[in-house]
Amino acid sequence: MKILLRLLVRVFPYKRRVALAWLCVLGAGAFMVITPRLVQWGIDFGLQAHQVTETVVRDGVSQEVTRLAFESKYWLLIIAGAAVLGAALLRSAFAFGQQYLSEWLSARVAYDLRNAIYDRLQRLSYAYHDQHQTGQLMSRATQDVEAVQRFISMGFLRLLYILLLMLSILALMLLESPTLTLVCWPFLILIAAWSTRYNLKLRPVWTRVQDGLGRLTTVLQESLSGIRVVKAFGREAYESRKFAVEAQHLFDDSYYASKVQAVSTPLMTGLWMLSLAATIWFGGRELAAGRLSQGELAAFALYLTFLQMPVRMLGMIITLIARAHSSGERIFEILDADSAVKEKAGAPELRHVKGQVRFENVSFGYDAISPVLKDIDIDARPGQVIALLGPTGSGKTTIVNLLPRFYDVTHGRITIDGIDIRDVALASLRQVIGVVHQDVFLFSATIRENIAYGVPGATQEEIERVAKAARIHDFIMTTPEGYETWVGERGITLSGGQKQRVSIARTLLQGQPILILDDSTSSVDTETEYLIQQALAEIMRGRTTFVIAQRLRTVELADQILVLDEGRIVERGRHQELLEHNGFYRQIYDLELRDQEEALPSAPLLGQPAPASLAR
Repeated sequence: MKILLRLLVRVFPYKRRVALAWLCVLGAGAFMVITPRLVQWGIDFGLQAHQVTETVVRDGVSQEVTRLAFESKYWLLIIAGAAVLGAALLRSAFAFGQQYLSEWLSARVAYDLRNAIYDRLQRLSYAYHDQHQTGQLMSRATQDVEAVQRFISMGFLRLLYILLLMLSILALMLLESPTLTLVCWPFLILIAAWSTRYNLKLRPVWTRVQDGLGRLTTVLQESLSGIRVVKAFGREAYESRKFAVEAQHLFDDSYYASKVQAVSTPLMTGLWMLSLAATIWFGGRELAAGRLSQGELAAFALYLTFLQMPVRMLGMIITLIARAHSSGERIFEILDADSAVKEKAGAPELRHVKGQVRFENVSFGYDAISPVLKDIDIDARPGQVIALLGPTGSGKTTIVNLLPRFYDVTHGRITIDGIDIRDVALASLRQVIGVVHQDVFLFSATIRENIAYGVPGATQEEIERVAKAARIHDFIMTTPEGYETWVGERGITLSGGQKQRVSIARTLLQGQPILILDDSTSSVDTETEYLIQQALAEIMRGRTTFVIAQRLRTVELADQILVLDEGRIVERGRHQELLEHNGFYRQIYDLELRDQEEALPSAPLLGQPAPASLAR
């Protein structure tokens, strides 16, 4: 019940509408249960029965025959009919209010849940997203929320309505005729027990269905996101088979649930018809014995007919409850997830940053078994460029991810201007750190909106200024719509170099005093590489910069080069110093950087004008 109660708590902020909905529930139920009484009154008083004795001659023999005659009082029948019609209209009005309010409440709860899930996902750290598939998270924000919405609209208020209706009708049936009630109750108990049994049997099936939807969404999301890789490797058939396997699992579970329902529904209908037949048979005997009037038998049969709906709906509601429970568990797994990076209560804003960054004996591991960084010490003074160099897996990316607290250190501390970054508000920390990733992500929006993403109120002049500094303005002006040119999903309509320069302009606009750059330009041509290097030189000017160095030009400009190997800093210094040291840096230089120096011996340095062939 804990999960269901937590879901129902989401309704309580709308107390006025809940109270009005419950009033509609009571009204609809009340006018339903009085309808059989009105029918009974109309039959018993509008059609009064009395015995008539007549003499009948048959085969020449006179016989006295007693028969039942009815005396109609039309004005009473008219009143009874009008009363039944009025009760039906009022019941319909209350039922409309109940349906409208339950739909509004369910839609509002779904709205709140989706926002809560999205907000929580935005605030969870990298560690959480590293361990969870995007498709599963999307499924919880869509299909699982829809299951909860159906439970609120059909289960929450409807369950109260059904329980009140069942108790009221059963009590009135007992008052009407204890004998007939005892006749039909065993059938009702069987129907309720079977309905509960098969719906509880379906609960784990619905859980598998929800999980299957999540897996199916994951496969679909991955195949569509990587459609170019799929086509490049000719793996369309493989991806189709992979999707078909998950779709088959989902079909099997859904089919099994449908099969159970297909068996159970006719069985409950049959039990219901047996209860009605038993009622008519025993009711007829009670009527003949004079222990029951025609109106009372009609009212009892009507009560039994009305009772069919809540008893059968009870099974459906149990199904909704089972699905809502499964979905609620999956939703609260997100809402209850603890972020590995937590902000201290009342943490102050980080203001007036100069850019002094220190790593003091920092160690970090994604788990307690395998440390990724060990005993890292860095002292970056304001305006310095710190280049991180080392083989794949040496810890370069992990270091720069610790600075904006995408992850938290497991030992030691990181300070900015002498302040531990764990002691300040997260938002203020990330406002002073700009990041340009190697894997650039652009949103499905205009170029202007992508550049101004971090500063929504930026003017056109400010946007053009940073675009020029990032060496992307001239290209933008060649497009038909200029800065209003629409960028496709993930920036697919732009080349790699163009996306990277838009990303640089986006970071430059914020003007943060500390920068993190992934200087990987090995996948672009020489001209694009030069333009990106010029843009990077512009963005680094006067800022404390941590750059994952891949190119010789960046390494030569660095004030400090930190050479990493297996999570440790094994060498540090400037380019020429490290070459003369003839250590690990020299090995990297000979293997990776020397060819760049020989290919571009006269590469322009920071502040030098671009060659005429590239200045555009």
